[in-house]
Amino acid sequence: MIRVDLSRCTGCRRCEAACAFFHTGRINPELARLKVIQLYEIGVDGPVVCQQCQERYCMACPENALSLGGHGEVVCSPTLCTLCGACEKACPIGAVTLFQGFVYICDLCGGDPKCVKACTEEAIVFEEGERPSFKEIHRETRGMNPQEKRHFYLSRLGKKLRQQWEERNKARNDAG
Repeated sequence: MIRVDLSRCTGCRRCEAACAFFHTGRINPELARLKVIQLYEIGVDGPVVCQQCQERYCMACPENALSLGGHGEVVCSPTLCTLCGACEKACPIGAVTLFQGFVYICDLCGGDPKCVKACTEEAIVFEEGERPSFKEIHRETRGMNPQEKRHFYLSRLGKKLRQQWEERNKARNDAG
């Protein structure tokens, strides 16, 4: 699974460029399977990428166009997909998008994620681990579009990180 450490992300977007280039031969953030969100209001940047959640909401495809690959990644069959948007609507964090007639979801680059290699800050790592549950976020993001979901999800994580930073700085100031 791909894990993100927001405290290390600089918002450089190398991960987006590497992802798009690997899959399409072009550098265009719209073609990436992850989306870097810049939250200026709290000073946090970071990518939103499929977390291979426990619930697998996107797998409720009415055409059965989505399946699980050998690494647990979600794979879309372009021959079965009708671009109905059910997977995009179902994803609680906005990690699935439809763009120019194609479903964009992280396929882990066949087990060798290019975004991880491109991240010089080690903000993105590929590791085994427990898949997160998004039941609560799913309830809270119902009715949002993918961009709003990404912003909501990253904002939630970013606010927790910002609070940790503030507590750490306060402790340093109190000690000094």
